[in-house]
Amino acid sequence: MENPTENDPNPEFLALNCIDLSSSDVNLSVSLLKQACLDTGFFYVVNHGITEEFMDEVFAQSKRLFDLPLSDKMKLLRNENHRGYTPILDELLDPENQIRGDYKEGYYIGIEETNPGDGSDGKRPFYGPNVWPAEDMLPDWSKIMEKFHAQALEVARVVARLIALALGLEKEFFDKSEMLGKPTATLRLLHYEGQISEPAKGIFGAGAHTDYGLITLLATDENLGLQICKDKDAKPQVWQYVAPLKGAFVVNLGDMLERWSNCIFKSTLHRVLVSGQDRYSIAYFVEPNQDCLVECLPTCKSDKNPPKFPPIRCGTYLSQRYKETHVDLETYKK
Repeated sequence: MENPTENDPNPEFLALNCIDLSSSDVNLSVSLLKQACLDTGFFYVVNHGITEEFMDEVFAQSKRLFDLPLSDKMKLLRNENHRGYTPILDELLDPENQIRGDYKEGYYIGIEETNPGDGSDGKRPFYGPNVWPAEDMLPDWSKIMEKFHAQALEVARVVARLIALALGLEKEFFDKSEMLGKPTATLRLLHYEGQISEPAKGIFGAGAHTDYGLITLLATDENLGLQICKDKDAKPQVWQYVAPLKGAFVVNLGDMLERWSNCIFKSTLHRVLVSGQDRYSIAYFVEPNQDCLVECLPTCKSDKNPPKFPPIRCGTYLSQRYKETHVDLETYKK
């Protein structure tokens, strides 16, 4: 199945584990999470503490931003620190299969501080002030987004504690300052325009890719779009839809967790196909501090299973991946 159109009444869905973050049964939550991480690398979390009413408000505010004239949005263009607006076709995630960039526009929002802990001026990637629309243009917009960013980070920390337990680590392993104590956490609002995806022609809402960090939290509207491929090496690849679930986050594992876990937990290939409807989603990318050294965890290696990846700084890996997938900012100055 290649295209989510009205002519395809029976799309294939992938069943995902659903983890209730309000549950007192930690063993059950860890078991469900571990099973999901070993199988698909994707799962739902519910009862996470962010109300449906507030999530609806964030979606409404996201739509308000993307409804602005393009000329106003271009004044908010992303900067070198990856804060601000990204136009349609700005990002190219799967150059082997895409003829152009992704048919989506986005908006990056990070933690509102410079370089945590060292008093620098923020002239490093992923740190520094955010790019905000003027208050008279979108009243209270920045306050709403900062509130959601802070609440989503707390959800991510709860999920990370379950992941630590699933990997045989201390529960607070990822709470360290060099990890999620002072993270590089990025909120990205996304709007997929009505361009119909045609994989055979290289047209995608978002090309096939893996995420870069520890985990991603994703909230979606009611429109289908997200697909995952459990086995990226299969010929042909098999793509299955993830059903939208109101009020939940879809959580997926990123490349850094795959490296940390020595491929025990997989960073799974995924993409977005669009059926001609506008589609909105909210992604929250959870990465450790830029200076964090990502190397194989002690519980994930042995003499028979040595580390598969060399250690790498988080900031080095992120900068490399962002540079590979985004249009050079100089292009917009021509």
